[in-house]
Amino acid sequence: MGDVVNLRTVRKAKARASKDVAAQANRAKFGRTKNEKLREVQEASRLARMLDGAKREEP
Repeated sequence: MGDVVNLRTVRKAKARASKDVAAQANRAKFGRTKNEKLREVQEASRLARMLDGAKREEP
């Protein structure tokens, strides 16, 4: 015979696991310090300037 499983606890465990995945994604997305955010913005602007500087002038 199989084991008896309480479906309510299984459903709650599944919901808890999905919430944990969503929380982990939010921590990765929003859980950066102010310096990390600033460094990312500076790096993006530096790359944009380098790209603009490498453009050829059209005649």
